[in-house]
Amino acid sequence: MIEEKVTISKFKATCLSLLKKVKQTGRPVLVTRRGEPVALIVPPPVPEKPKTWLGIYAEKGRIVGDIISPASAPEDWEILNHEPSA
Repeated sequence: MIEEKVTISKFKATCLSLLKKVKQTGRPVLVTRRGEPVALIVPPPVPEKPKTWLGIYAEKGRIVGDIISPASAPEDWEILNHEPSA
């Protein structure tokens, strides 16, 4: 899908503008010398988006015990054994 071919002398004279054009349009440019391909200028890959702080620790934790049962027995809590004062 090469849309544009430029000679090496034209590339040398307009290098910065050609690189900018490739980045903006996403279309590659073929550089030739005497009709033979020398280089293919392609746009850079799309950078990966960094994880947001919301999911940064998603794969870091692990469960090492029972997460369903209460942390302690009800008899360990004195306040639960007293009748409320009226």
